[in-house]
Amino acid sequence: MRDKSSATVTGAITLGALGVLAFSMSIPATRVAVQHLDPWFVAFGRAVGAAALAAAYLWCSGAPRPTREQVRRLAIVALGVVAGFPLFTSLALTTQTSAHGAVVVALLPALTAMFAVVRAGERPPVLFWVASGCGLVAVLTFLVVSGTVHGSLAVTDVYLLAAVVLCGLGYAEGGVLSRQLGGARTICWALLVALPVTVPITVVAAVAHPPHATGTGWAAFGYLTVVSMFLGFFAWYAGLARGGIARVGQIQLVQPVLTLLWSALLLGETVGFSSVGAAVLVLACVLLTQRSRARTVEPALSTR
Repeated sequence: MRDKSSATVTGAITLGALGVLAFSMSIPATRVAVQHLDPWFVAFGRAVGAAALAAAYLWCSGAPRPTREQVRRLAIVALGVVAGFPLFTSLALTTQTSAHGAVVVALLPALTAMFAVVRAGERPPVLFWVASGCGLVAVLTFLVVSGTVHGSLAVTDVYLLAAVVLCGLGYAEGGVLSRQLGGARTICWALLVALPVTVPITVVAAVAHPPHATGTGWAAFGYLTVVSMFLGFFAWYAGLARGGIARVGQIQLVQPVLTLLWSALLLGETVGFSSVGAAVLVLACVLLTQRSRARTVEPALSTR
């Protein structure tokens, strides 16, 4: 029984890590896409494209329709991860750098854990919160020292704050719902539930600013549609459901460092050697959150 639980936790962490890897390129890809396409089209057009993939998946898998209560909760998921985070990051990154946007990712684990307490009734131990806080401080310190965070609070920072709050809510709610529907079906149904909003806005944005982009711009938009808005959530929500939302959510502490690395490779932004030290500190904090959580809370039931 213990071996089975250990395997479940290991599998959940692996799924969560795959989700983080997929999401780590979202901010740089958004930064590239909004340089070529209207930010409203980028935010909602990718959701419409992902919804087409979701409809095909649900039809092929013969998924049953969600209940009325599940639809209500799917609307919360859609508000957070289908509409809220994509829109506000797209608006912010029209003028802000990808590296600055990494601040959003640094705040996500703490907010995801907070919403896990509110929405999922999880109660992480004190050591978990200490390790999580240390990881957050390590990431923010790295961003400040490396010069990626500077200046006073601007409208773009308000957008980024709104994005991270809504995303944390969407992660927590989706993680809870995935225990009933499964990770893949949760994001698929959330994408379909959002269609009455995403389709009209996409059409209006396309008419107002007809989409024209280079191959690079469309490649970035394609990544956001297929990976960030669709496939990444298959692994992410399954990991949250199986391993616990607060616990697996802390893997996101690695994401800002990965985002900065992608920013350097894709956008030519400079990343210093301090990133190595930050990565080591963050990984240590992630490991501590996993150990503290595992000692006090039974792993969640696995989902299909």
